[in-house]
Amino acid sequence: MKKALFICNQNQHRSKTAEYLFKDLFETKSAGLFNEKPVCKSDISWADIVFVMEEHQRIEISKRFPCIYLQKRILNMEVPDIFRRDQPELVELLKKSMLDLF
Repeated sequence: MKKALFICNQNQHRSKTAEYLFKDLFETKSAGLFNEKPVCKSDISWADIVFVMEEHQRIEISKRFPCIYLQKRILNMEVPDIFRRDQPELVELLKKSMLDLF
């Protein structure tokens, strides 16, 4: 089973929802970029696929981890930061995004 890391800004709503939602498709983890314990190199190294919610997060990962950034498959789910954790509209958008990506 592939390892998927879901990243958003704070790791409170979008990435946490995705981590739980797709746990049957992947071995999952989630992380934030701007929270108290931000994503680290070992998190990125662990993942086979890194899902970001917005393009600026991909850019931030490239700046923080330039050596491993190019070795990773990083996919943008294009989910704006307007949802609460497990909100039905968020769940539907995450599912649609995953279908669009695969």
